[in-house]
Amino acid sequence: MPDAAVPAVPAVPPTPPVPLAALLAREDLGLRQIAGPRDPATVIHWAHTSEMADPYPYLLGGELLLTAGVHIPEAAGSGTRPGTYFDAYVSRIVEAGGAALGFGVAPVHDTVPRALVEACDRYGLPLVEVPPRTTFSGVARAVWQLMAQARHTELRRVTEAQQSLAAAAARPDPVPSVLRQLAQRVGGRAALYAPDGGEVAAAGRLPGPGAGVEVEVGSALAGLAGVVRPATGGSGGSGGPAPSSASDTVAGVHLAAYALGTGQGFVLGVAAPRRDPGDHTIASVGAVLLSLLTGEHQSSTGAARSSALVRLLLGAAPEEVAPLLDAGERWVVVHALPDGPAPDAVAASALGAALGSPLVDVAGDAVRVLVPAGRREAGAVAGALAGALAGWTCGVSAVVGAREWGLADTQAARALSRARATRARLVRHGDRPGLAGLVPPAEAAAHARTVLAPIADNPALLDTLRTWLSLHGSWDRTAVALSVHRNTVRQRIARAATLLNTDLDDPDVRMNLWFALSHA
Repeated sequence: MPDAAVPAVPAVPPTPPVPLAALLAREDLGLRQIAGPRDPATVIHWAHTSEMADPYPYLLGGELLLTAGVHIPEAAGSGTRPGTYFDAYVSRIVEAGGAALGFGVAPVHDTVPRALVEACDRYGLPLVEVPPRTTFSGVARAVWQLMAQARHTELRRVTEAQQSLAAAAARPDPVPSVLRQLAQRVGGRAALYAPDGGEVAAAGRLPGPGAGVEVEVGSALAGLAGVVRPATGGSGGSGGPAPSSASDTVAGVHLAAYALGTGQGFVLGVAAPRRDPGDHTIASVGAVLLSLLTGEHQSSTGAARSSALVRLLLGAAPEEVAPLLDAGERWVVVHALPDGPAPDAVAASALGAALGSPLVDVAGDAVRVLVPAGRREAGAVAGALAGALAGWTCGVSAVVGAREWGLADTQAARALSRARATRARLVRHGDRPGLAGLVPPAEAAAHARTVLAPIADNPALLDTLRTWLSLHGSWDRTAVALSVHRNTVRQRIARAATLLNTDLDDPDVRMNLWFALSHA
């Protein structure tokens, strides 16, 4: 037969390997390991039968090679050096990357040759005795059955990981949640690196290694991230395009880096003590989700938004730039406070993506989002937003035109304060017409200025009085909404009552003040 070239790296099938121990555990086969290392990490990629004296040219690596010893010459076990033939035979199997040798007892040999046992011990090749009742085809079938089971288990593991990563991406803190879930699934550490190489967020840790090794692994992972990070002009350091992923092993820890698809230079790094077949797929899913979370949500072009910003800075009115942001004429403002830690730019971007708007702003511990409302009314908009705001406490303004963006921002802020105080998930600004609509706006504003004149120069008193009245005089809920002590609320309300020279327990007084505050 012609010689066959052997690849430098064994080509293994796209199925999970089978541990040799799992095959030995099959009672129906009756296999028994009689020589070679008993390493739980020994795996088999396939089973192959050959009676060639030199099987090297026909092995790809990772096989359980099955033989009945037909190729063994009668003189192999005699002479001054009985192990010479077996040394050559076993060494060639090891060179080819064979995982183990299975020797069938009968019909050619009654027992496994002693010299073969000794050669397998010398070269570190597991030797398995196949009893007469077990056929080689039965062994091969068992290998493929175990592979099918392993493949099914691996697919289920990957599917569950995909679902958990997707759920993590929907949390209020999506990036840390995805990294935590990814680290848990691979049993190691996951980190997100910024375009400048700094570590943005990380989760998990490596089991076992000491502090020194962990520092070494961390440094190596950061270096590997630099390999896949596109340089200026979109090329790697060697002048060609940077690879989309790279892997390495340091101190026995498997490292992998994935360039995120945003093109902005973010990189996902993963370090794990082992590399299971599905880990690459799971990490790739994490990379895709992080690409979406770190990328800018494009509901309108960046150039149009930039143009709108420049026009606003140069004095254009909001209604003049609004068409650059959305074709509609109606908008709502959403103020959102996360259940978890203070939001960062990535969490704000994710919230904007959920609401269908890239117009987000992180303002302290809350996020503001300017959302196109289309032709929907405020109630319909709030209903549509409710499903996208899991994990957030929100205040939603009335639907307004671009000219009233500032007013809508104030309405959303007040609605969020009320939501916090009442522990509601979502509160929208009331926009139903009432008796106030019977008074011309100019007259209502003049009346408000007159009534509130004694406290007009004290914003703290105005805000406290407005919040206290909106919460029906509740000291505790007002304190929560304003993030102050309840005694501070009492002192401010008492001071306001004194300056206004009025009795705040009188419902008519409260109604009059609420009308004034609504038109101030």
